[in-house]
Amino acid sequence: MKPPVFPLRAAAALFVARQHLDRPRGRRLGATTLERFVSDVGGLQIDSINVLDRAHYLTAWSRFGAYDHATLDRLIYRRRVLFEYWAHAACFVPSSQLVTWRRVMLDYKARHTGWSAFLRKNKNRRVTEATELAIRERGPLANADFEHVRPGKGAGWWDWKPAAHALHGLWMTGRTLVHSRVHFQKRFDIAERVLPAFAAGEPPSWDEFMSWHIRRSLHAMGAATETDLNWYLTFPRIPATMRKKKLNAMLKSAEVVEVEIEGSRVRWVALPEDLPALEKAARSRRAPSQGTTLLSPFDSFLWHRARTQRLFGFDYTIEVYVPGPKRKFGYYVLPIWHDAHLIGRLDAKHHRSRGVLEVRRVHFEPWLVAGKAPPAAAWGAVDLDAALVGIGETLSDLARFLGAERVSVGRVAPGKLRAPLARAVRESLGHKRSPITRESAGTDVPVESGAAI
Repeated sequence: MKPPVFPLRAAAALFVARQHLDRPRGRRLGATTLERFVSDVGGLQIDSINVLDRAHYLTAWSRFGAYDHATLDRLIYRRRVLFEYWAHAACFVPSSQLVTWRRVMLDYKARHTGWSAFLRKNKNRRVTEATELAIRERGPLANADFEHVRPGKGAGWWDWKPAAHALHGLWMTGRTLVHSRVHFQKRFDIAERVLPAFAAGEPPSWDEFMSWHIRRSLHAMGAATETDLNWYLTFPRIPATMRKKKLNAMLKSAEVVEVEIEGSRVRWVALPEDLPALEKAARSRRAPSQGTTLLSPFDSFLWHRARTQRLFGFDYTIEVYVPGPKRKFGYYVLPIWHDAHLIGRLDAKHHRSRGVLEVRRVHFEPWLVAGKAPPAAAWGAVDLDAALVGIGETLSDLARFLGAERVSVGRVAPGKLRAPLARAVRESLGHKRSPITRESAGTDVPVESGAAI
């Protein structure tokens, strides 16, 4: 039977819905909405860069708008809606999926993150066992709790590097879990003490896990190529040949179905239950998203950037890893999302001591400035004036979320858009006040229009 054929915009629309970008900054953060979001996308990535805010806070803000950081922390570390593990790099994943991820913990030495060589050496077993015993006896501990030097003997047995490897190994094999973070440093505790139901239920077999893993990725993307599957949920490390073999078996059993995307020469696949959603999206000419937000460089929407370019015509590089002289758009560059299109990018920094959200540079996509159609999936013309208003509101909301009192706007390309963008920011800041409480002060912080606009 010939695979059903869908336009590119249908695949893009379902991806938008699964990534919870159909209502950017439009949902209310709570246990149910957080669990549903992270379950749908497969993971909430964690990253240490704090130029604006930690990646997981920003990704949640893109969906939920300005919220109190303490609310997200409470949902994760007290109510345990999510727990830390690896899905696409280090992530928060739903606690409801714990029994499935335990399969990976049991198999970690075979399918690891690159650190398991330490665990295989007999000479390091004593370090690992002693580290686990210390946690069991003393409660939640961080890497820093094992750092010291024996007097007169140089770096001792508790040298930080062996302890760090041991802590990572205990975590990834499921003997411990991340209990909390202090100044972003992980504190580990015995797994059953973090999640009392840790050992409940029988983990799936490896074959069952692979089926689940493919289904999770397909659910998050809606429709995908085989390359998309390899680059979305990148942990555990499953060889492409093994994944392809499993995918072909799932196609044969009709657990997965082949679909054709117009203009594409490669095979796409989807879950059979998603065919009605693809058919509905194919019939619709209405943009699948209304509103504006900014995306963290580590947002799940951007995990496989070649896919983002294929669906939305947006070429994006995380330039924090690019040497300064070779950067094209800036250091911490966030794609601008507006009405289901990626219309530009914005380099920003939060100056906490000064209370300033600095927008260093803004670059709009040439097709938008020229009034042309978007280069890939499209739902009609994009209104530039409305986009500028949306960005103004978004930056105002981001400032309140970060606790910044002012917003400064630097260079804009093309230059003719700087004045209308600055005006949109100023007007949005002038009309709204912050609902967010700055915890350190315990008082509401009004966000006002600022200098350098």
